[in-house]
Amino acid sequence: MTTEVDDASARISAFIRDPYPTLARIRDASAVSVLEYENGLPVWIVTRYDDVTAALKDPRLGQDVRGSQAIADRRAPGVVLGSDVVHMLNSDPPDHTRLRRLIQGVFTRRRVDAMRPMVAGLAGGLLDGLRDRDRFDVVTDFAFPLPIMIICTLLGFPPEDLHSYRTWSTAILTHGGATSFEQATTEMNDYLRGLMTARRAAPQDDILSDLVAACDAGDLTEQEVFAMVFLLLIGGHETTVNLLGTATLALLHHPDQLAWLRAHPAAMPMAVDEFLRYESPVSMATLRFTHEAVTVDDVEIPGGELVLLSLGGANRDPNRFPDPDRLVLDRNDPGHLAFGQGLHRCLGSFLGKLESEVALAGLLDGFPHLELAADEGTLPWRNTIMLRGLESLPVAAHG
Repeated sequence: MTTEVDDASARISAFIRDPYPTLARIRDASAVSVLEYENGLPVWIVTRYDDVTAALKDPRLGQDVRGSQAIADRRAPGVVLGSDVVHMLNSDPPDHTRLRRLIQGVFTRRRVDAMRPMVAGLAGGLLDGLRDRDRFDVVTDFAFPLPIMIICTLLGFPPEDLHSYRTWSTAILTHGGATSFEQATTEMNDYLRGLMTARRAAPQDDILSDLVAACDAGDLTEQEVFAMVFLLLIGGHETTVNLLGTATLALLHHPDQLAWLRAHPAAMPMAVDEFLRYESPVSMATLRFTHEAVTVDDVEIPGGELVLLSLGGANRDPNRFPDPDRLVLDRNDPGHLAFGQGLHRCLGSFLGKLESEVALAGLLDGFPHLELAADEGTLPWRNTIMLRGLESLPVAAHG
Protein backbone atom coordinates (compact mmCIF):
# COMPACT_ATOMS: atom_id res chain seq x y z
CA MET A 1 0.00 0.00 0.00
CA THR A 2 1.33 3.47 -0.81
CA THR A 3 1.15 6.67 1.20
CA GLU A 4 -0.15 9.85 -0.42
CA VAL A 5 2.18 12.77 0.12
CA ASP A 6 0.84 16.30 -0.34
CA ASP A 7 3.04 17.87 -3.02
CA ALA A 8 2.45 21.34 -1.59
CA SER A 9 4.04 20.35 1.73
CA ALA A 10 7.15 19.17 -0.15
CA ARG A 11 7.59 22.64 -1.63
CA ILE A 12 7.24 24.85 1.35
CA SER A 13 10.24 26.63 2.76
CA ALA A 14 10.41 24.32 5.76
CA PHE A 15 11.12 21.35 3.49
CA ILE A 16 13.73 23.27 1.51
CA ARG A 17 15.43 24.29 4.74
CA ASP A 18 15.29 20.84 6.37
CA PRO A 19 13.89 17.99 4.28
CA TYR A 20 14.94 15.18 6.59
CA PRO A 21 11.93 15.01 8.94
CA THR A 22 9.61 14.75 5.94
CA LEU A 23 11.85 12.21 4.22
CA ALA A 24 11.95 10.18 7.44
CA ARG A 25 8.15 10.22 7.62
CA ILE A 26 7.89 9.05 4.02
CA ARG A 27 10.58 6.41 4.56
CA ASP A 28 8.89 5.07 7.68
CA ALA A 29 5.42 4.98 6.13
CA SER A 30 6.06 2.73 3.15
CA ALA A 31 8.72 1.39 0.79
CA VAL A 32 7.23 3.64 -1.90
CA SER A 33 5.04 6.71 -1.62
CA VAL A 34 3.31 8.92 -4.17
CA LEU A 35 3.58 12.67 -4.36
CA GLU A 36 1.67 14.99 -6.62
CA TYR A 37 3.69 17.05 -9.04
CA GLU A 38 2.53 19.95 -11.20
CA ASN A 39 -1.03 19.70 -12.58
CA GLY A 40 -1.67 16.59 -10.50
CA LEU A 41 1.04 14.51 -12.19
CA PRO A 42 1.78 11.57 -9.85
CA VAL A 43 5.42 10.73 -9.09
CA TRP A 44 6.47 7.71 -7.04
CA ILE A 45 9.26 8.28 -4.52
CA VAL A 46 11.66 5.69 -3.06
CA THR A 47 13.59 6.66 0.09
CA ARG A 48 15.02 3.53 1.76
CA TYR A 49 18.69 2.76 1.26
CA ASP A 50 18.43 -0.82 0.00
CA ASP A 51 15.52 0.03 -2.29
CA VAL A 52 17.22 3.12 -3.73
CA THR A 53 20.44 1.16 -4.30
CA ALA A 54 18.59 -1.56 -6.19
CA ALA A 55 16.56 0.94 -8.20
CA LEU A 56 19.66 2.88 -9.28
CA LYS A 57 20.92 -0.32 -10.95
CA ASP A 58 17.59 -1.59 -12.30
CA PRO A 59 17.40 -1.44 -16.14
CA ARG A 60 13.60 -1.48 -15.90
CA LEU A 61 13.84 2.11 -14.68
CA GLY A 62 14.63 4.25 -17.70
CA GLN A 63 16.07 7.76 -17.75
CA ASP A 64 15.51 8.79 -21.35
CA VAL A 65 13.92 12.23 -21.09
CA ARG A 66 11.76 11.51 -24.11
CA GLY A 67 10.12 8.61 -22.29
CA SER A 68 9.51 10.65 -19.13
CA GLN A 69 8.07 13.55 -21.10
CA ALA A 70 5.77 11.23 -23.06
CA ILE A 71 4.31 9.98 -19.77
CA ALA A 72 3.84 13.54 -18.54
CA ASP A 73 2.19 14.53 -21.82
CA ARG A 74 -0.36 11.73 -21.42
CA ARG A 75 -1.03 12.26 -17.73
CA ALA A 76 -0.76 16.04 -17.31
CA PRO A 77 -0.54 17.93 -20.62
CA GLY A 78 1.48 21.12 -20.39
CA VAL A 79 3.93 19.88 -17.75
CA VAL A 80 7.52 20.23 -19.00
CA LEU A 81 9.98 18.05 -17.11
CA GLY A 82 13.10 19.74 -18.48
CA SER A 83 15.18 20.08 -21.62
CA ASP A 84 14.39 17.64 -24.42
CA VAL A 85 18.06 17.59 -25.44
CA VAL A 86 19.61 14.21 -24.70
CA HIS A 87 22.70 14.03 -22.50
CA MET A 88 24.29 11.40 -20.26
CA LEU A 89 22.01 11.98 -17.27
CA ASN A 90 18.74 11.77 -19.16
CA SER A 91 19.46 8.99 -21.66
CA ASP A 92 19.65 5.20 -21.74
CA PRO A 93 21.93 2.87 -23.71
CA PRO A 94 22.94 2.97 -26.50
CA ASP A 95 22.87 6.81 -26.44
CA HIS A 96 24.19 6.93 -22.88
CA THR A 97 27.01 4.50 -23.72
CA ARG A 98 28.07 6.51 -26.75
CA LEU A 99 27.98 9.85 -24.96
CA ARG A 100 29.78 8.66 -21.83
CA ARG A 101 32.53 6.95 -23.81
CA LEU A 102 33.42 10.25 -25.48
CA ILE A 103 34.19 12.02 -22.21
CA GLN A 104 34.92 9.48 -19.47
CA GLY A 105 38.69 9.39 -20.06
CA VAL A 106 39.04 12.95 -18.75
CA PHE A 107 37.74 11.99 -15.31
CA THR A 108 39.62 8.79 -14.46
CA ARG A 109 41.28 8.60 -11.06
CA ARG A 110 44.73 8.90 -12.65
CA ARG A 111 43.81 11.98 -14.68
CA VAL A 112 42.11 13.59 -11.70
CA ASP A 113 45.06 12.91 -9.37
CA ALA A 114 47.24 14.79 -11.83
CA MET A 115 44.96 17.82 -11.41
CA ARG A 116 45.77 18.20 -7.70
CA PRO A 117 48.41 20.96 -8.18
CA MET A 118 46.01 22.92 -10.38
CA VAL A 119 43.17 22.57 -7.86
CA ALA A 120 45.44 23.48 -4.95
CA GLY A 121 46.75 26.52 -6.80
CA LEU A 122 43.29 27.85 -7.60
CA ALA A 123 42.02 27.19 -4.07
CA GLY A 124 45.09 28.83 -2.54
CA GLY A 125 44.69 31.90 -4.70
CA LEU A 126 41.06 32.37 -3.69
CA LEU A 127 41.85 31.90 0.00
CA ASP A 128 44.77 34.33 -0.19
CA GLY A 129 42.35 36.95 -1.45
CA LEU A 130 40.19 36.49 1.66
CA ARG A 131 42.85 36.60 4.38
CA ASP A 132 42.62 40.32 5.09
CA ARG A 133 38.83 40.32 5.37
CA ASP A 134 37.08 40.14 8.70
CA ARG A 135 34.05 38.55 7.06
CA PHE A 136 33.36 36.75 3.81
CA ASP A 137 30.80 34.44 2.28
CA VAL A 138 31.98 30.84 1.99
CA VAL A 139 29.57 30.11 -0.87
CA THR A 140 29.86 33.20 -3.07
CA ASP A 141 33.51 34.02 -2.35
CA PHE A 142 35.00 30.51 -2.30
CA ALA A 143 32.71 27.51 -2.88
CA PHE A 144 31.27 28.87 -6.12
CA PRO A 145 34.33 30.30 -7.90
CA LEU A 146 36.63 27.34 -7.19
CA PRO A 147 34.83 24.50 -9.02
CA ILE A 148 33.59 26.77 -11.79
CA MET A 149 37.18 27.91 -12.43
CA ILE A 150 38.30 24.28 -12.52
CA ILE A 151 35.64 23.07 -14.95
CA CYS A 152 36.14 26.19 -17.09
CA THR A 153 39.86 25.36 -17.26
CA LEU A 154 39.05 21.83 -18.44
CA LEU A 155 36.43 22.99 -20.94
CA GLY A 156 38.52 25.92 -22.14
CA PHE A 157 35.93 28.53 -21.18
CA PRO A 158 36.80 32.17 -20.40
CA PRO A 159 36.88 32.47 -16.59
CA GLU A 160 35.76 36.10 -16.77
CA ASP A 161 32.28 34.88 -17.75
CA LEU A 162 31.83 32.70 -14.67
CA HIS A 163 28.96 34.77 -13.26
CA SER A 164 27.01 34.21 -16.47
CA TYR A 165 27.51 30.47 -16.01
CA ARG A 166 26.13 30.71 -12.48
CA THR A 167 23.11 32.71 -13.68
CA TRP A 168 22.33 30.13 -16.35
CA SER A 169 22.88 27.23 -13.96
CA THR A 170 20.56 28.71 -11.34
CA ALA A 171 17.83 29.34 -13.91
CA ILE A 172 18.06 25.82 -15.33
CA LEU A 173 18.14 23.97 -12.01
CA THR A 174 16.01 25.98 -9.60
CA HIS A 175 12.66 27.70 -9.42
CA GLY A 176 12.26 31.44 -9.72
CA GLY A 177 14.99 33.98 -10.26
CA ALA A 178 15.42 36.84 -12.68
CA THR A 179 16.35 34.61 -15.64
CA SER A 180 13.86 32.06 -16.99
CA PHE A 181 14.73 28.51 -18.04
CA GLU A 182 14.04 29.38 -21.69
CA GLN A 183 16.12 32.56 -21.58
CA ALA A 184 19.02 30.77 -19.89
CA THR A 185 19.13 27.91 -22.41
CA THR A 186 18.86 30.33 -25.35
CA GLU A 187 21.65 32.56 -24.06
CA MET A 188 23.87 29.59 -23.25
CA ASN A 189 23.30 28.02 -26.68
CA ASP A 190 24.22 31.26 -28.41
CA TYR A 191 27.31 31.59 -26.23
CA LEU A 192 28.42 28.03 -26.96
CA ARG A 193 27.84 28.41 -30.67
CA GLY A 194 30.28 31.31 -30.67
CA LEU A 195 32.90 29.31 -28.75
CA MET A 196 32.49 26.34 -31.10
CA THR A 197 33.10 28.59 -34.11
CA ALA A 198 36.28 29.87 -32.46
CA ARG A 199 37.47 26.30 -31.75
CA ARG A 200 36.95 25.28 -35.37
CA ALA A 201 39.19 28.17 -36.39
CA ALA A 202 41.79 27.50 -33.68
CA PRO A 203 41.52 24.19 -31.76
CA GLN A 204 42.97 24.11 -28.26
CA ASP A 205 43.93 21.44 -25.74
CA ASP A 206 40.57 21.38 -23.97
CA ILE A 207 37.34 19.40 -23.76
CA LEU A 208 35.37 21.79 -25.97
CA SER A 209 37.82 21.34 -28.85
CA ASP A 210 37.49 17.56 -28.50
CA LEU A 211 33.68 17.81 -28.55
CA VAL A 212 33.75 20.05 -31.62
CA ALA A 213 36.02 17.54 -33.37
CA ALA A 214 33.62 14.72 -32.45
CA CYS A 215 30.73 16.77 -33.80
CA ASP A 216 32.51 17.45 -37.09
CA ALA A 217 33.32 13.73 -37.35
CA GLY A 218 29.65 12.85 -36.99
CA ASP A 219 29.93 11.30 -33.52
CA LEU A 220 27.85 14.05 -31.90
CA THR A 221 25.15 16.40 -33.11
CA GLU A 222 25.46 20.10 -32.33
CA GLN A 223 22.60 19.77 -29.85
CA GLU A 224 24.42 16.91 -28.13
CA VAL A 225 27.53 19.09 -27.84
CA PHE A 226 25.39 21.78 -26.20
CA ALA A 227 23.87 19.22 -23.85
CA MET A 228 27.25 17.73 -22.96
CA VAL A 229 28.66 21.15 -22.14
CA PHE A 230 25.54 22.01 -20.11
CA LEU A 231 26.02 18.84 -18.10
CA LEU A 232 29.76 19.31 -17.55
CA LEU A 233 29.53 23.00 -16.77
CA ILE A 234 26.52 22.77 -14.49
CA GLY A 235 27.12 19.32 -12.99
CA GLY A 236 30.83 20.01 -12.76
CA HIS A 237 30.38 22.83 -10.30
CA GLU A 238 26.91 22.67 -8.72
CA THR A 239 27.59 19.58 -6.62
CA THR A 240 30.91 20.84 -5.27
CA VAL A 241 29.49 24.29 -4.50
CA ASN A 242 26.71 22.64 -2.52
CA LEU A 243 29.02 20.26 -0.69
CA LEU A 244 31.56 22.91 0.35
CA GLY A 245 28.80 25.13 1.72
CA THR A 246 26.93 22.43 3.64
CA ALA A 247 30.14 20.82 4.92
CA THR A 248 31.36 24.15 6.31
CA LEU A 249 27.99 24.80 7.94
CA ALA A 250 27.96 21.29 9.41
CA LEU A 251 31.41 21.85 10.94
CA LEU A 252 30.38 25.20 12.43
CA HIS A 253 27.24 23.55 13.77
CA HIS A 254 29.25 20.66 15.27
CA PRO A 255 32.29 22.21 17.01
CA ASP A 256 33.35 18.83 18.41
CA GLN A 257 33.64 17.44 14.89
CA LEU A 258 35.43 20.57 13.71
CA ALA A 259 37.96 20.18 16.52
CA TRP A 260 38.40 16.50 15.68
CA LEU A 261 39.06 17.23 12.00
CA ARG A 262 41.56 19.96 12.85
CA ALA A 263 43.36 17.44 15.04
CA HIS A 264 43.24 14.76 12.32
CA PRO A 265 43.84 16.56 9.00
CA ALA A 266 44.87 13.33 7.26
CA ALA A 267 41.30 12.10 7.80
CA MET A 268 39.89 14.64 5.31
CA PRO A 269 39.08 12.02 2.61
CA MET A 270 37.06 10.02 5.15
CA ALA A 271 35.41 13.20 6.41
CA VAL A 272 34.37 14.19 2.88
CA ASP A 273 32.54 10.88 2.52
CA GLU A 274 30.64 11.66 5.70
CA PHE A 275 29.80 15.16 4.46
CA LEU A 276 28.49 13.57 1.25
CA ARG A 277 26.30 11.21 3.26
CA TYR A 278 25.12 13.78 5.77
CA GLU A 279 24.09 16.43 3.21
CA SER A 280 23.97 14.83 -0.24
CA PRO A 281 24.55 17.65 -2.79
CA VAL A 282 22.10 15.97 -5.14
CA SER A 283 19.14 15.17 -2.95
CA MET A 284 17.06 13.45 -5.65
CA ALA A 285 18.49 11.38 -8.49
CA THR A 286 17.49 12.23 -12.04
CA LEU A 287 13.84 11.43 -12.80
CA ARG A 288 13.21 7.88 -13.95
CA PHE A 289 10.24 5.97 -15.37
CA THR A 290 9.20 2.33 -15.31
CA HIS A 291 9.44 0.39 -18.58
CA GLU A 292 7.36 -2.33 -16.91
CA ALA A 293 5.95 -3.07 -13.47
CA VAL A 294 8.63 -2.96 -10.76
CA THR A 295 8.14 -4.27 -7.23
CA VAL A 296 9.92 -2.35 -4.49
CA ASP A 297 9.75 -4.31 -1.25
CA ASP A 298 6.00 -5.03 -1.05
CA VAL A 299 4.84 -2.24 -3.38
CA GLU A 300 4.31 -2.66 -7.12
CA ILE A 301 4.95 0.39 -9.28
CA PRO A 302 3.08 -0.15 -12.57
CA GLY A 303 4.74 0.34 -15.92
CA GLY A 304 4.64 3.85 -17.35
CA GLU A 305 5.06 5.66 -14.02
CA LEU A 306 7.51 8.41 -13.07
CA VAL A 307 9.88 7.61 -10.20
CA LEU A 308 12.14 9.70 -7.95
CA LEU A 309 14.95 8.11 -5.96
CA SER A 310 15.80 10.06 -2.81
CA LEU A 311 19.57 9.95 -2.31
CA GLY A 312 19.23 12.25 0.69
CA GLY A 313 16.60 10.00 2.25
CA ALA A 314 18.61 6.84 1.60
CA ASN A 315 21.75 8.35 3.11
CA ARG A 316 19.83 9.08 6.33
CA ASP A 317 18.28 5.59 6.56
CA PRO A 318 18.84 4.29 10.12
CA ASN A 319 18.73 0.70 8.86
CA ARG A 320 21.95 1.40 6.96
CA PHE A 321 23.71 4.14 8.93
CA PRO A 322 23.51 4.11 12.75
CA ASP A 323 22.47 7.45 14.21
CA PRO A 324 22.12 8.85 10.66
CA ASP A 325 21.12 12.39 11.62
CA ARG A 326 24.41 12.93 13.47
CA LEU A 327 27.61 14.06 11.75
CA VAL A 328 30.32 11.50 12.58
CA LEU A 329 33.51 12.29 10.70
CA ASP A 330 35.24 9.08 11.75
CA ARG A 331 32.28 6.95 10.69
CA ASN A 332 34.61 5.41 8.08
CA ASP A 333 31.74 4.18 5.94
CA PRO A 334 31.98 5.21 2.26
CA GLY A 335 28.76 3.40 1.35
CA HIS A 336 26.74 6.57 0.75
CA LEU A 337 24.78 7.02 -2.47
CA ALA A 338 25.65 10.69 -3.06
CA PHE A 339 27.26 9.82 -6.40
CA GLY A 340 24.57 7.33 -7.37
CA GLN A 341 25.23 3.77 -8.54
CA GLY A 342 25.17 1.74 -11.72
CA LEU A 343 25.44 3.06 -15.28
CA HIS A 344 24.75 6.63 -14.23
CA ARG A 345 27.16 6.83 -11.30
CA CYS A 346 28.59 10.35 -11.27
CA LEU A 347 31.38 10.61 -13.83
CA GLY A 348 33.00 13.45 -11.87
CA SER A 349 33.07 11.75 -8.48
CA PHE A 350 36.87 11.61 -8.29
CA LEU A 351 37.18 15.28 -9.23
CA GLY A 352 34.42 16.34 -6.82
CA LYS A 353 36.10 14.56 -3.93
CA LEU A 354 39.51 16.00 -4.80
CA GLU A 355 38.11 19.53 -5.01
CA SER A 356 36.33 19.13 -1.68
CA GLU A 357 39.30 17.64 0.14
CA VAL A 358 41.69 20.35 -1.07
CA ALA A 359 39.22 23.20 -0.55
CA LEU A 360 38.11 22.23 2.95
CA ALA A 361 41.67 21.53 4.08
CA GLY A 362 42.76 24.95 2.80
CA LEU A 363 39.81 26.71 4.43
CA LEU A 364 40.38 25.13 7.84
CA ASP A 365 44.13 25.63 7.70
CA GLY A 366 43.92 29.24 6.55
CA PHE A 367 41.14 30.31 8.93
CA PRO A 368 41.50 28.59 12.30
CA HIS A 369 38.86 30.78 14.01
CA LEU A 370 35.91 30.64 11.62
CA GLU A 371 32.51 31.46 13.09
CA LEU A 372 29.05 31.68 11.57
CA ALA A 373 28.18 35.35 11.02
CA ALA A 374 24.41 34.95 10.62
CA ASP A 375 21.44 33.36 12.30
CA GLU A 376 21.46 29.77 11.05
CA GLY A 377 17.69 29.86 10.72
CA THR A 378 17.87 32.67 8.16
CA LEU A 379 20.42 31.10 5.83
CA PRO A 380 19.04 30.87 2.27
CA TRP A 381 18.87 27.41 0.66
CA ARG A 382 18.69 26.57 -3.05
CA ASN A 383 15.02 26.64 -4.04
CA THR A 384 14.78 23.09 -5.38
CA ILE A 385 14.07 19.63 -4.00
CA MET A 386 16.57 18.09 -6.42
CA LEU A 387 19.67 19.79 -4.98
CA ARG A 388 20.75 20.43 -1.40
CA GLY A 389 22.84 23.55 -1.05
CA LEU A 390 23.14 27.00 0.43
CA GLU A 391 22.88 30.23 -1.53
CA SER A 392 24.98 32.06 1.05
CA LEU A 393 27.08 31.29 4.14
CA PRO A 394 28.53 34.41 5.81
CA VAL A 395 31.35 33.78 8.27
CA ALA A 396 33.53 35.79 10.61
CA ALA A 397 37.06 34.99 9.57
CA HIS A 398 39.06 35.74 12.70
CA GLY A 399 36.83 34.69 15.56
